[in-house]
Amino acid sequence: MIIQDIIKEIEEFAPLNYAEDFDNVGLLVGGKNTTVTGALITLDTLEATVDEAIAKNCNLIVSFHPIIFSGLKKITGKNYVERVVLKAIKNDIAIYAIHTALDNQYKGVNDMICEKIGLINRQILIPKKKSIKKLLTFVPKNDAEKVRKAIFDAGGGSIGNYDHCSFNVNGQGSFKGNESSNPVIGERGNLHYEEETQIGITFPSHLEGKILNALFTSHPYEEVAYEITSLENSNQHLGMGMIGELEEPQEEKAFLKAIKSTFKTGCIRHSELLEKPIKKVAVLGGSGAFAIENAKRAGADVYITADLKYHDFYKAEKNIVLADIGHYESEQFTKNLLYSFLTKKFSNFALILAETNSNPIKYI
Repeated sequence: MIIQDIIKEIEEFAPLNYAEDFDNVGLLVGGKNTTVTGALITLDTLEATVDEAIAKNCNLIVSFHPIIFSGLKKITGKNYVERVVLKAIKNDIAIYAIHTALDNQYKGVNDMICEKIGLINRQILIPKKKSIKKLLTFVPKNDAEKVRKAIFDAGGGSIGNYDHCSFNVNGQGSFKGNESSNPVIGERGNLHYEEETQIGITFPSHLEGKILNALFTSHPYEEVAYEITSLENSNQHLGMGMIGELEEPQEEKAFLKAIKSTFKTGCIRHSELLEKPIKKVAVLGGSGAFAIENAKRAGADVYITADLKYHDFYKAEKNIVLADIGHYESEQFTKNLLYSFLTKKFSNFALILAETNSNPIKYI
């Protein structure tokens, strides 16, 4: 098995197309065609992580956070990023990072947080826009079913909890081929009218190549007429953060103490308690100050995230409890999520959950 085999499965689960623009995801170090001896699954890639990979005969590190985030102009070992990259290259260890592609995945980082808290009725907090596209194509009426099926099989026509979704309009198409044409229907140089079906189907943007391949392969015409447009519709199954409900309301302090225990955090920094039960909970792993207003608009009683600054807590405005549980603490179970997913895909392969604690923050 080669590195690309593992990458393929990861990216079908969390397509890189949906990573945020500022991010640096994918294969950061190494070659995709290298044979894999073992894969170490981790939250961060540090020197100690590379040492652990060496000790456990793993030549691939699958990391949540990317060790290379901004451009490297020199690699001299002057800081921890450069030292990690040097050590990985020296020991033929590849490094792959998934980061915000997994943040935006419905069954990703934030769903894992919800699972640990025990939230039900989960929804994406900030649905991702411009991640849905629409295909319109025109097919001879007798071939419409074959073309629809091919596009459905490629992943088109899925809307929320429904699949095989399409809209079809029958009409008359016309065309005339020039001297270089080779028409399947009609004759070269003659104007032809054909009973056709206009098929309209939406699809996730990352599947565009697959959808077009299915269309071109199944369509009978020499020249396929089609249109693709990007939609402004929000994707309810893709995006940042989640919101859900506790099965039973909990008193604020009891809830926060339970969170402290579950996430094993040294402390929870929180805004003023409002003396009302906690029922609706919003979460966003990692730095989540940007989503405070989203959590308030969604009616959350508490928003669990990390890296809140002093002035961020003022934004609670007695409408919500803001709880900063720590960056590492909020994302610590992500490596377990990746490990669980990959072991189901590669049950007879050496996949190892990293033991290195990469949390740079200590508490006294």
